[in-house]
Amino acid sequence: MDYIISLLPPLAQGSLVTLKLFAITLVLALPLGLALALARLSRWRALHHAVSGFIWLMRGTPLMLQLLFVYYALPFVPYVGIRLPDFPAAVVAFVLNYSAYFAEIFRAGIQSIDRGQYEGAKALGMSYPQTMRRIVLPQMLRRSLPPLANETITLVKDTSLIYVLALNDLLRAARGFVQRDFTITPFVVAAAFYLLMTLLLTWIFQRLEKRYAEQD
Repeated sequence: MDYIISLLPPLAQGSLVTLKLFAITLVLALPLGLALALARLSRWRALHHAVSGFIWLMRGTPLMLQLLFVYYALPFVPYVGIRLPDFPAAVVAFVLNYSAYFAEIFRAGIQSIDRGQYEGAKALGMSYPQTMRRIVLPQMLRRSLPPLANETITLVKDTSLIYVLALNDLLRAARGFVQRDFTITPFVVAAAFYLLMTLLLTWIFQRLEKRYAEQD
């Protein structure tokens, strides 16, 4: 028990890095995903195809490969040549990847809204932006909560991939103790940290779904 207690402070410190990446990714990827969803539904074919290609690329390649590309390969891309520190590189890769997944969730939610509601809003004199803001997007958010919850929980677990950039996150901190002490106990404690984070997120999304259900 004393050994487990001694692990808690450094693992808690590593979990702060995990939570920081999680929070920044969520705050940036959600609005970007919504913008991409709206762009993909645009009548401008060039914009539609460009966004569709981006989403296909992000969803069709591993997140770890994207991390390595942003950190190691981006500095050598012609006309770009940007070298990012390890944490900003992780943020860029995670935001681009998850915005693509969120975009598909939002697109499906928007397309699930009955076309009659658009026509009804038009008959009331609403513009397209007003229709989206007041009628479509609130319903889309309600219908998108379950898949959003799944992706958000996956995001917590995917943050462990940043160990490839030598960031001292929760998993890397646990692995350091495992290699030093030749015991898997740190991995068990790290798993408990991840489970607590996902449990909290599950509870939050269940509350949100219940709240929206009560409004129906």
